Amino acid sequence: MNTNPVRITETVLRDGHQSLAATRMSFSDMEPMLDQLDNVGYFSIEAWGGATFDSCLRFLNEDPWDRLRKLRVRLKKTPIQMLLRGQNLLGYSPYADDVVSEFIKRSVYNGVSIIRIFDALNDLRNLETSIKVAKSEGAHVQGAFVYTVSPFHTDAVFVETAQRLAQMGCNSICIKDMAGLLDPYSAEILVTDLKDAVNIPIQLHTHYTSGLASMTYLKAIEAGVDIIDCALSPFSGGSSQPATESIVAALKDQPRDTNIDEEKLYPIAKHFRNVKKELLEKFNLPGTPDFDVEVLKYQIPGGMLTNFMNQLKEMGIADKYQNLLEEMPRVRADVGYPPLVTPTSQIIGTQAALNVALGRYKQVPREFSDLALGKYGKTPAAVSEEFLNQIAPNEKPITCRPADLIVPQLDNIKFFLAEAGYPQARIDDVLSYAIFPDVALKYFETNR
Repeated sequence: MNTNPVRITETVLRDGHQSLAATRMSFSDMEPMLDQLDNVGYFSIEAWGGATFDSCLRFLNEDPWDRLRKLRVRLKKTPIQMLLRGQNLLGYSPYADDVVSEFIKRSVYNGVSIIRIFDALNDLRNLETSIKVAKSEGAHVQGAFVYTVSPFHTDAVFVETAQRLAQMGCNSICIKDMAGLLDPYSAEILVTDLKDAVNIPIQLHTHYTSGLASMTYLKAIEAGVDIIDCALSPFSGGSSQPATESIVAALKDQPRDTNIDEEKLYPIAKHFRNVKKELLEKFNLPGTPDFDVEVLKYQIPGGMLTNFMNQLKEMGIADKYQNLLEEMPRVRADVGYPPLVTPTSQIIGTQAALNVALGRYKQVPREFSDLALGKYGKTPAAVSEEFLNQIAPNEKPITCRPADLIVPQLDNIKFFLAEAGYPQARIDDVLSYAIFPDVALKYFETNR
């Protein structure tokens, strides 16, 4: 029985504002509270990775590498954590091993201490390079598996995945429940099974999309989970995480008390309450969405639903929204039941919208056929030969690790960047260009 204090990863500087304010928080919004955040006693502060990199360059006119360095100067006690999409890094398709290796080296050098690494398909071949390099650089490697529900996703499969991650050298395991699908009693069983199967810490990440998150955390805590992700109250709830202050209060004077002084949290929350108000007004954002219990049926994360509605409006078929909701699970089944997380959620969602608008598989984007052909990794279930012949005739699926087919890219990226007018570009700029070339070039035009 785990009687140690529950540790908390604070997500207000990354997933909190990514979920509720379109990742629009700038470093200047964060800076006044960094010293106080550092003194709370968190396990870690998630402050980099995910969509923050793209948003810095695209919307905030910030260098994401410079943000990381400034965070590291101010967060002296608390590890900075980042989210990494395995071989996809922070982008949407696999990169060559040399790019992955250099990106991770620079992330650790510039200030990241904990790297949560996942693959959208839970294909652990796509984590091999990033885990190996992160460990060699001295980072804490948190191997994550994406939690989802399907005939091919059982607790036994998740436990086996966790055991393999531990064997690969991960320092901890994360259950990554990106859509709030994990219910309280399922969490209790899964955490119990994981604690019996591996001897490294278990962390749980979920979202409040379905309204279950706090109950799920409580049952997971009772089952022995070591660490949970929370967001300070202004950036909690909706499609974000449970509120840090509420969880701290719920566990106060109980066997697994967090040992966090809630009085330290209130002035920080007050600051971020003002930040959120300003961000919503400045960028005309909708704010915290309502709970969406239908996510348990359709498994579509809350933010995607809004995007789909807009997509259907642009196609002139807004009245087909229910058809889209019903088509998503069918498309997911056709392509082997991948979890719906970036980039698979966008790929499957786009195909479902096209199916509703034009007829089933009358138009098939390249990304969808690549997913079916194994070019993003092995899907949880095999894709039928009949279906492959329908959407990608005369093409053969691959069975190797996708990155094995990608030749080294770094030298060519440096060459193209030099051709674009930046022959002496710093390695961090080269990596920014590697992941988001057009966005990075636009940023460089006014900042280099």
